[in-house]
Amino acid sequence: MTALLDELQWRGFVHQATPGLGEHFARGPVTAYCGFDPTARSLQLGNLMPLMLLLHLQRHGHRPIVLMGGGTGLIGDPSGKRSERPLLSREELRANLEHQQGQMQRFLDFGGGAAGALLLDNAEWLEAESLIGFLRDVGKHFSVNVMLQKESVSARLEAGLSFTEFSYMLLQAFDFLQLYRSHHCTLQVGGSDQWGNITAGVDLIRRVESGEAHALVAPLVTTASGAKFGKSEAGAIFLDPAVTSPYAFYQFWINTDDRDVESYLKLFTLISRDDLKALQAQQQADAAARPAQRTLAREVTTRVHGAEAASSVAAASDILFGDFEPRQADAAVFDVLAQELPTTRVSGDGLSLVDAVIRGGLAKSKSEARRSIEQGGIYVNQVRVKEVDAAVGGNDWLAGRNLLLRKGKKEYALLRREG
Repeated sequence: MTALLDELQWRGFVHQATPGLGEHFARGPVTAYCGFDPTARSLQLGNLMPLMLLLHLQRHGHRPIVLMGGGTGLIGDPSGKRSERPLLSREELRANLEHQQGQMQRFLDFGGGAAGALLLDNAEWLEAESLIGFLRDVGKHFSVNVMLQKESVSARLEAGLSFTEFSYMLLQAFDFLQLYRSHHCTLQVGGSDQWGNITAGVDLIRRVESGEAHALVAPLVTTASGAKFGKSEAGAIFLDPAVTSPYAFYQFWINTDDRDVESYLKLFTLISRDDLKALQAQQQADAAARPAQRTLAREVTTRVHGAEAASSVAAASDILFGDFEPRQADAAVFDVLAQELPTTRVSGDGLSLVDAVIRGGLAKSKSEARRSIEQGGIYVNQVRVKEVDAAVGGNDWLAGRNLLLRKGKKEYALLRREG
């Protein structure tokens, strides 16, 4: 077993692989590819597994190819789908493809060199291929009986499967053949639901070119509670900050179940075995501090959104959950809070606490505001204030213009001073 395969198995990336893959790695650098579906503007957490798999391959000296499905995206992969996807226009697919490219660059080095990643689009060859030529040169190598037994096909037969989606396996196999010919690509990776499609390509390369090719698929990630990975109460978690804010992205990871955090650290960060052992010891010594979740959230958010954004959202999270002094926060942290909390703009410096509570929406009337203050339920910059006649101003404005109000344990508001 090569060091790479051992590393991938330890991290949990190996669900199934073709025989002889370890020997194939041992013979020298390999070119490997993974296909990505551009039917959405942004990648989501489900795409992290194959991206991290390609990252590990590149770190070990192998060349990754990111294949964007500008051609196959016009068809739609039936794998894991209960019904056929709506077909997108070529213009929509191109726009999505371009937007996803920037997200890929957070994971892979697309520079030069033997291991420099390549970004390709299968529309380049699929749209140029003639129907008759494709049927003669590719279709003749596939048995309909065998295709019907593939999970991605058989799971949809009862609900119905169009010929458009039925042909997807042939198109993906043809992609593998094209990359084998043009870039000597001998490995395709993906999720376990892609095993049938990937091995179809391995088979096609063997039949047409008498060549050796391999498949490696990772398990589909699920949570210990049985929920689908990558989903939150608000829906799917995306890598695009315009769709899922960096703060919400960070919170997804910080809320990881204790039962999942070790496996997520292995899969979605580059933590070493020794560092993981040390982190596990910290977790056992002080589980309430959640050092493993904090490391996971910080590492993944840094990779996807950058170190500066990760630092700001981590500080904003710690302020709201009582582990960070608001007065130590800079303007960038309050900008994060302004995106996540009910925020009201006010003018001037001086403001009575009662008026501040009302302006922040934490009370509907002065009597309600006074009552909340008297009962000790109002906090200014995370400090309880019980004086009904108190005023806010001067040094209460943090980072020059921000006042954080809290009612009870979880009800927040942010006032931002103008001018």
